[in-house]
Amino acid sequence: MPVPAPVPALPVTFRPTVTRTVLLSVGTVMFLVISAIGLMLEQLSAGERLSFIVTALLFFGVLALLSRPKVVADDTGVTVVNLTRTRRLEWAEILRVNLRPGDPWVFLDLSDGSSLPVLGIQPGVAKERAIRDARALRDLTESRSVRDDDMR
Repeated sequence: MPVPAPVPALPVTFRPTVTRTVLLSVGTVMFLVISAIGLMLEQLSAGERLSFIVTALLFFGVLALLSRPKVVADDTGVTVVNLTRTRRLEWAEILRVNLRPGDPWVFLDLSDGSSLPVLGIQPGVAKERAIRDARALRDLTESRSVRDDDMR
């Protein structure tokens, strides 16, 4: 029988590191190249050069926003950081951690009947790591959650 992996020590952060590294690297290179082109073109006015730099900053900003997702688990609960929103959950609010085949990221089933996407655990580039992170989050949830039936 396989030995189950130990529950990770808290606090722990889950994030798609390879994706984040690629996005921020590409964003930095794009910013530098577009800005350099704008500054090297002699026929451009100062306003046009500035527009190159602003455009490069916008591209970098979008890629930085895409690299933002993460999940931070601590003693009191989980903080889910997606693209534009952050949500704090108590352990008891999380009923289930789901990563089914074909899912683009983990989903949390919550006690209010809703489901929350967790973009911080994505199987796209690093599938094995995403599966390992999803299992670790599931194990943490199961070990930390206090449900009504446990209180009787």
